[in-house]
Amino acid sequence: MNKKIVIGGLLFALCSPPAQAQSFAAAFPARVLAAHNAFRAQVGAPPMVWDSALGTSAAAYAQQMAVTSRFEHSDRRARRGVGENLWMGTRGAFSIETMVGDWASERRYFVPGIFPNVSRTGNWIDVGHYTQMIWPTTQRLGCALATTARTDYLVCHYAPAGNIDGRYVGPPLPQRGS
Repeated sequence: MNKKIVIGGLLFALCSPPAQAQSFAAAFPARVLAAHNAFRAQVGAPPMVWDSALGTSAAAYAQQMAVTSRFEHSDRRARRGVGENLWMGTRGAFSIETMVGDWASERRYFVPGIFPNVSRTGNWIDVGHYTQMIWPTTQRLGCALATTARTDYLVCHYAPAGNIDGRYVGPPLPQRGS
């Protein structure tokens, strides 16, 4: 089985990747970071920066999902203080921007407020990927894409983690006296 994984800007494969794959791997960190930061800018959250260590941890977990075909979050105890978003889809059918955009599409249910009371549906899980993306104190991002013959697995790790009970998420609140 031909398996590939992108770590930061590096593409690893069991065979030599074609030039197109090398180009994709080189552009991956900038593209996934720009996609996240575009959605953060819409709510006034500061931009994140790329973190290679988070990219490496995301790559290890993306590869684990690809090898096991199990799509589930990693153990929280193994990633203390790090948030995680997962995406899975048909190999090669979706751009990085579309993958990240799928998480951001949850904003249709989002209402600014104190987490976890931030969803029009009453269930924070309906907006959890989006709120992690725009969490105001999250500063660093690392993502990786692992690929099997049929499936792409995208894992993004965020630090510090978002989705913390009792904390505000949404556009910055006006300062008192302003």
